[in-house]
Amino acid sequence: MRYLDAELVAARGRTSLRARVGRLRAKAWVIGQCAVAAGIAWWLAADVFGHRLPFFAPIAAVVSLGMSYGQRQRRVAEVTVGVALGVLLGDVVTHLIGSGGLQIALIVAVGMSIALLLDAGQLLLIQAAVQGIVVAALAPAPGDAFLRWTDALIGGAVALAAATIVPRAPLRRPRDQAAVVVRKIAELLRSSADRIGDGDAEAALAVLRDARQTDSLIAELRAASQEGLSVVSSSPFRRHHGEHQRQLAELVEPLDVALRNTRVVVRRVAVAAHRREPVPASYAALMRDLAGLADRVADELVEDRMATAVIEDLVALGRATATVERSEDLSAEVILAQVRSIIADLLALCGMDPLEATDVIPLR
Repeated sequence: MRYLDAELVAARGRTSLRARVGRLRAKAWVIGQCAVAAGIAWWLAADVFGHRLPFFAPIAAVVSLGMSYGQRQRRVAEVTVGVALGVLLGDVVTHLIGSGGLQIALIVAVGMSIALLLDAGQLLLIQAAVQGIVVAALAPAPGDAFLRWTDALIGGAVALAAATIVPRAPLRRPRDQAAVVVRKIAELLRSSADRIGDGDAEAALAVLRDARQTDSLIAELRAASQEGLSVVSSSPFRRHHGEHQRQLAELVEPLDVALRNTRVVVRRVAVAAHRREPVPASYAALMRDLAGLADRVADELVEDRMATAVIEDLVALGRATATVERSEDLSAEVILAQVRSIIADLLALCGMDPLEATDVIPLR
């Protein structure tokens, strides 16, 4: 038992590490975008406009860009206005009456009040206060009054340009992640089919533990889909990809259902192996055939195609499920029923209407 617990902890650790590395890879280009924007903002303020130590330019660029794409252009504009407002207030107040606790309190009160009068969002409100505090706390060098405000405007302008120019990476990610999910389904089906063949209960439980760690795959798919939709809505250079991104977003639900049904199959195989319940060998053959078709669906997704070429073979496999031998054992019947459900789910993933996909699979 301790060995199994240690194995489970190790498996979860590996899954967690893979998830973290996956998030880093997914956001690597955004990190690069922020870094390049910060460098360009500094270069513009320092080398083009001749400002001394224009640290507010890269700060404004990075703060405005952030790390996500939800309504990104609007958010960049809001944060830019908030930063510029806070910096301007800080410069004005410190230039007129110096810096100190009372001046900071005045800057925060005035900045947040103006933001509210402008009916601003929370980002603008907070940035107006925070940047005003920073400016008031850092007195400008002689002759540099109000340069920090223009630095903030430069950084915000660079951020807005960067948010508009979007690479294709977030548009490829939804289909690539969808293919990852489909290949995981195929892997779990094959492993469970092997457990039907050898009846190894410990190995079946290991497959079940693996299957229970797959929720993160769907979470990553949803995030990728939402990011792709946000990109095409925010960047004028990518709006022609809108329909394709919406089609990819519609794959999330059938994939989620297919993965859930796969977990049911894995669980029933583990139960059958533990209880020594017989499962017909033909069921394992169906699962291996289905795994092969799932891999073909994944290949089509990677090639950025709807997997319509696999529909005919999925329908043929669905009809074949009505001709296999039947069993009176509960686990075996659940396995067969869920295999049929997964076939219907993959048909929906290939573009078939979900009700039609169910109807093409005969009950007997």
